[in-house]
Amino acid sequence: MNIPTEPSEAAEGSEAAITIRTAELIVGGLLAALALLVIWSNYRLGAGWASDGPQAGYFPFRLGIVILLASITVIAQAILKADRSTFVERAQLKLVAIVLLPLIVYVAAIQVVGIYVPSALFIGIFMMAVGKFSWWKASVIGAGTTLAIFWIFELQFQVPLPKGPLEQLFGF
Repeated sequence: MNIPTEPSEAAEGSEAAITIRTAELIVGGLLAALALLVIWSNYRLGAGWASDGPQAGYFPFRLGIVILLASITVIAQAILKADRSTFVERAQLKLVAIVLLPLIVYVAAIQVVGIYVPSALFIGIFMMAVGKFSWWKASVIGAGTTLAIFWIFELQFQVPLPKGPLEQLFGF
């Protein structure tokens, strides 16, 4: 796997993947959707004033309105300004994907097999793929880090973290 390690190394001869206008429209749209969800859920919860004061959704409802207005402003400015300059180049987007996609798999794996096995694999694989460490160093560091986290959280602080079948096999 040939992964560029320096941003300048990745950016050579690259073309725009996302323009500033597209990024602003995406962010504005996502924020507007989030604001509408906040408004709707807090309206259902109670966004008015009761005899004893504000209802539970009073302040979040109004905050949702402010976020919605701000996101509409961002969308309007993006449409009117139409800035087509580069926001991110393809090579830069590739560097983000190299971290983001495995991270999504890691988070999904935590839901299925707990936090410890995916953490050891995530650390070890990243050390080998990105850091170019040997498999045995990556294995030792991945397993050692995960064991340290287990010792600190589970045994010392007694904070339970998500567990899977392996931990149940060992009685945790």
